[in-house]
Amino acid sequence: MHSISIALEGLAGQLSAAFPDAPGLHHLDVSFALNDAFDPLAWLNAQVSYPQFYWQQRNGDEEYAALGAVKRFRSLSAARQFLQRFPAYPETRIVGINAFDPQRGDLFLPRLLWERCGGNATLRLLLWSETSLNDDAQRAREVVHTLRQITAISPLSQQVVSEMHRPDKSGWMDLVTRATDAIAQSEFDKVVLARATDLQFDGAVSPAALMAASRQVNFQCYHFLMRSNADNAFLGSSPERLWRRRGSLLRTEALAGTVASHHDDAHATRLGNWLMHDDKNQRENMLVVEDICQRLQHDCGVLDVLPPQIVRLRKVQHLRRCIWTALQQPDDEQCLMLLQPTAAVAGLPRQAAWDFIAQNEPFDREGYAGSAGYLSLAQSEFCVALRSARVQHTRVRLYAGAGIVSGSDPEQEWQEIENKAAGLRTLLLKD
Repeated sequence: MHSISIALEGLAGQLSAAFPDAPGLHHLDVSFALNDAFDPLAWLNAQVSYPQFYWQQRNGDEEYAALGAVKRFRSLSAARQFLQRFPAYPETRIVGINAFDPQRGDLFLPRLLWERCGGNATLRLLLWSETSLNDDAQRAREVVHTLRQITAISPLSQQVVSEMHRPDKSGWMDLVTRATDAIAQSEFDKVVLARATDLQFDGAVSPAALMAASRQVNFQCYHFLMRSNADNAFLGSSPERLWRRRGSLLRTEALAGTVASHHDDAHATRLGNWLMHDDKNQRENMLVVEDICQRLQHDCGVLDVLPPQIVRLRKVQHLRRCIWTALQQPDDEQCLMLLQPTAAVAGLPRQAAWDFIAQNEPFDREGYAGSAGYLSLAQSEFCVALRSARVQHTRVRLYAGAGIVSGSDPEQEWQEIENKAAGLRTLLLKD
């Protein structure tokens, strides 16, 4: 028997108790050591309740699987306001996605939340009602009765029918040229341009299968999947942290500057050494560092910028500088508005670059370059939603972007987005 089945039995026993016919918030928790090969992603995929949310921290220490919504929120601001109503429950977690525009989001208070920290797991069932916890307990019992046994995730097998880039290569060349012309005219210093690639398949694509395949090969990445219903999901494997907060302690980073990776260690090291000493990429990274520090300086204590390091991924390598500080007040809405979108996904100055993106990119970014994660009063963590895809039944939209600064070459930037998109594309197309 899987550990999740034993935990569910424990929750069902707790749920059989009587609850007050009054408003409130209540947790039912079962904690246990992991002694099997339980895969929370496969467990989610077997269920027919939505929304579903899966998230794994990039070092693998933390993992979450959330099923069903007690309450949904269209912004992180609304989610935070809800949590502030319950200071006695600082560990209540809300999970989900913030759109590229940080004032929009899709977050929810989960009915069931499986959480792993290290080798220990907790399964939480959450009750909340504005009128009667007893009534909500009955709704929770109905959800528990619909749960299905875990089944293996079938591998990807669909064949691609068509592929279309937005913009196509000639449109990209024109777009980058317009951006560098605007930079030369001092309209902004940097803009991050993106491309959407629409793949049409001969059958429905399983978001869980794509997520599982990516998780197997894309290491040092956050993995996230937000599934609104059976035919609509947003997922990705991102190397970049937006922020991590524990109490008032904050960690963020500047991940900007890119070169190809290679399966040969010596070749990859040579490429990484070039990236570490390349003027254009160093300049791009420092622009992001300076922007983050300027945004945080009035709301934080001392800002510690750590030395640069190379992050080697399967298809690309990045230049990263970590930034550590302490907030004057632990406020996740403030973190989101200060940090998103960063100069690494939008540009500098932020508003001018954002305006250029809105006027020139031929698609809506939606969740791409937004963020995915969780928040609570005690702590929060969100990754930047990069290397991501929108899955809608038989269609998959892949996203990739590149930072454009003075001297950027359109052909090289096209190759950069090809390399970035390959993190998921190679899992879908066997070429």
